[in-house]
Amino acid sequence: MNTASKLSPMHLALNAAWDYQLLTFPNPAVGAVCIGASGEILSIGAHKQAGGPHAEVYALRDAYRVLSGDTALCDCDDSTYIHNYLREHHNGCFFMITMAVTLEPCAHAGRTPSCATLIRDLGILKLFIACKDPNPLASDGLLILKEAGVECTTGVMEAQGYDLLRPFSTWQTKPFVFFKWAQRLDGTIDGGIISSTASREHVHQLRDKCDLIVIGGNTVRTDRSTLDARLVNGKAPDVLIYSRDSDFDQSIPLFGVPDRRVFIESTLDRIQSYTLVMIEGGASMMEATRDVCDWYLSYIAPKIGGGMTTIGQNQEDFEVMSARIQEDIILWMKKK
Repeated sequence: MNTASKLSPMHLALNAAWDYQLLTFPNPAVGAVCIGASGEILSIGAHKQAGGPHAEVYALRDAYRVLSGDTALCDCDDSTYIHNYLREHHNGCFFMITMAVTLEPCAHAGRTPSCATLIRDLGILKLFIACKDPNPLASDGLLILKEAGVECTTGVMEAQGYDLLRPFSTWQTKPFVFFKWAQRLDGTIDGGIISSTASREHVHQLRDKCDLIVIGGNTVRTDRSTLDARLVNGKAPDVLIYSRDSDFDQSIPLFGVPDRRVFIESTLDRIQSYTLVMIEGGASMMEATRDVCDWYLSYIAPKIGGGMTTIGQNQEDFEVMSARIQEDIILWMKKK
């Protein structure tokens, strides 16, 4: 398989994984693609949530339907059942199949069975991998596969693979912190609801995974937010209000959320007690937190007008790691 043939499936695998970035916490975001004997894309899979099937399992499940015509697994999300069914019914259909995976397939069986042993047992003979697994508990999948005679090529789009993996690598030793904002095409960030329903649901999915939200005092007083995950029936993380003034109207909804701690503090030291942290705010908050932010997430709505304030008072150059065009443009970025 030539270089272009390797990179195209890996690019698809990376894109699939970015759709679930941080939503797999505490697991890494991973994508996988199954490639047919003639180079055709058979399936694309992504890990969606901790405890659910891994990316390889979803890709193999969907490739099996294409190859065999058997629809028994089409809507199955039970990882163990999928593993067992594929082992029993594959009938050699994977023998000429190649896979591209953003992360070394896991070796150990935990909440889900080992992906490396499944790939081995299905008879897949060629695998392209972006980066090796940094987690000692799950690594050694490559060893299992190579001992079985599977041809494994690592380092395919490796830099992009490690970008995808960075939150997982970071929260092993310290908090992973990202700054989120929504804006219109004219750069305005105020004046009512900006982003689409789908984007707001995505934010609530992220809040459900975070254990702390950081927000500025002026934003709390102006927006009177709840900062929960009600759109996805998720949990509400703790809140750090970054403010020199501790006098707040306690009827603001965020103070009334059950099982939540709200801190009002003039430093950001509280962040160090958490693992996955979202910062929400405008220009002043972005400036105040620039030294603690790992990444930036922006929702750009295809509209103009309705606001006066922009986030462009700061000067920063970003590198876009993922750009998704849905109802809004969703950008995951890091500082250059």
